[in-house]
Amino acid sequence: MSKERILVVEDQPDISSLLKIYFTSQGYEVFTAMRGQQALEICSKTPPNLALLDVNLPDMEGYDIGKALRASPRTRHIPIIFLTARGERRDRLIGLGEVQAQYYIVKPFDIEEVHTIVKNQLDEARRKNQLHPVTNLPTAELINEQLRQLLSAQGWSMALVHINGFETFTQVYGSVVGEDVLKFTALLLNEVVNDLGAPEDFVGHMVVGPDFVITSGPERIKAIADRLTVRFDEEIGLHYNYKHRKQGFIEVADETGGMRQVPLMSISIGVLASQDGPFYDIRELSETAEESRQRAIQYAREQGKRSAVSFGRVR
Repeated sequence: MSKERILVVEDQPDISSLLKIYFTSQGYEVFTAMRGQQALEICSKTPPNLALLDVNLPDMEGYDIGKALRASPRTRHIPIIFLTARGERRDRLIGLGEVQAQYYIVKPFDIEEVHTIVKNQLDEARRKNQLHPVTNLPTAELINEQLRQLLSAQGWSMALVHINGFETFTQVYGSVVGEDVLKFTALLLNEVVNDLGAPEDFVGHMVVGPDFVITSGPERIKAIADRLTVRFDEEIGLHYNYKHRKQGFIEVADETGGMRQVPLMSISIGVLASQDGPFYDIRELSETAEESRQRAIQYAREQGKRSAVSFGRVR
């Protein structure tokens, strides 16, 4: 399981250093930012599991960071805790009401008390099964919530992304290296969506298996999917040893005791858009996206390609 990530946004170096050292010693991965824009860039690339925000920052108020996190489908689930010297009633109402932070703590604070609150908030998020334990991407109910919104909307697109050959890879290289592939794919999806998508776009990871979901706009999804297939094929070889990377396959035993060649991992992407509907429930939407993804696999075989994309549903 990956370390849970905490983002500390604090412009006073002594406090920032104290929080980083303490929470790192407690087993967390800690990111720090002294400015709001830096914090938002971190959240867009590697969304944290929880954010500790100061209010008074050089370039913006912590409230604005919190509102930005709440406005994005990729970060609106993140627990927010304010650590600030601003303790007036009005400030608390903004933090807890407008931003919908989980806690508002006024400096000076007891760091062990803060740790207890952080731990409880992360435990609560885990109980709700909101984040994938390996990639920290939204999962389970957060994906279902996103897909439910599509059912009653127009002008959307959805991509179902699957890593082909992942199970065989983990059999040969082990589950720990397999987790590295999942993390790599999650980072790749976030990078591509950040570059070619929009703030309202969503990236999620299914609870079980190497399956991911992207929701975006129809005008953006083709570029996103095409970029993903190119970059995955270019970069996935780094997870193999030199021999397998050079020959382009790994060998595994088959049912008869012989050896069969399995190509390097690839991705298949099935894309749907609102005009492919109507879709009446999440199950129909997911099953139709899977049908589109299976066509991508068939297309890749016919064209001699590794990764491929298929668009639309078969009527």
